[in-house]
Amino acid sequence: MNIFIWLWLGAIVLFGVAEVVTESMVSIWFVAGSLAALVTCMSGWSLGGLTPEATQVLVFAVASAVTLALTRPLVRRFLTKPHIPTNSDRLPGMVAKVTEAVDNERSSGAVYVDGKTWTARSTDGSVIPAGTQVTVQKIEGVKLLVQYSEKVEAVK
Repeated sequence: MNIFIWLWLGAIVLFGVAEVVTESMVSIWFVAGSLAALVTCMSGWSLGGLTPEATQVLVFAVASAVTLALTRPLVRRFLTKPHIPTNSDRLPGMVAKVTEAVDNERSSGAVYVDGKTWTARSTDGSVIPAGTQVTVQKIEGVKLLVQYSEKVEAVK
């Protein structure tokens, strides 16, 4: 029996196991290429002046590339998880009231926004006194990064 039959069977198994382990559609195209090369090997077909082994390698490469080109966009659409917005996604840009002085050096500060109290830090490192209104710039973990703005008047 031709050793290349075993080579292509081994490649099918190897790429198949890699696909199962990774779960992210990275080697399924090589399974298809190996299968095409196995069929070419078993048929004994040879292309032009190439040896049967060179033909098998060429069939493997072409079949893998064609399978990749035809299916990757479809697979990518199904594997890409859409971003699901949460309530906190709307906080950047909102005005918040400082309930505990924001001081990055002391790792302290809290703001009240959208009905909830959040831990806060200043984006520029400045100390922001309690009672001041600030603008939420972004969220990092469970902390809001806020910035004092002259346009926002202090709350009395």
